[in-house]
Amino acid sequence: METTNVILCGLGGQGILFMTKIFAHAALGKGFNIIGAETHGMAQRGGSVISHLKIGDPESSLVRAGSADFLVALEENESYRNLPFVASHARIYVNSDSGKFPVAQVKSFLQAHEIAAYAAPASQMAGELGASLSTNLAMIGFYSAFNEKPFTSGELRETVERISPERFRELNLKVFDTAHDYGKSQGPV
Repeated sequence: METTNVILCGLGGQGILFMTKIFAHAALGKGFNIIGAETHGMAQRGGSVISHLKIGDPESSLVRAGSADFLVALEENESYRNLPFVASHARIYVNSDSGKFPVAQVKSFLQAHEIAAYAAPASQMAGELGASLSTNLAMIGFYSAFNEKPFTSGELRETVERISPERFRELNLKVFDTAHDYGKSQGPV
């Protein structure tokens, strides 16, 4: 299998590390090799958190600029900040409650590099389900609707079910399923 390069990004406290764990466990469940690295910065104070995940036959832990196959951003500004990692012809999935993603300058960059962008009001969806701290699971559910390699939506859902703490399992799956259903009706922005 060729290597799939992934960037997961957001702010401290949004659950980037749990999201990384879900993707890593899903990959391991399929028998893939993985290497990952995180940069935390001022994460405890709401600063940037970036997770690099390489799935397949990786040679190093960091995703180089211009080589990420997909990016999942829990915060719109973090998607802009991490665009240099994204390869041409890749996909990005962004939590955008504003409905204004992407801004004009970024839209022209995405078009020039043939990057498909998908946006969901993940924070809003999670909040409406009484799970305001589950934007990460909403974004995984949203992402799963597009069956991006190397995962199917079923594999990701099963991983969420398996590794979620028991007291949160039912709510986590509800958030995942709601966002997945939303994603099924969406196209690129």
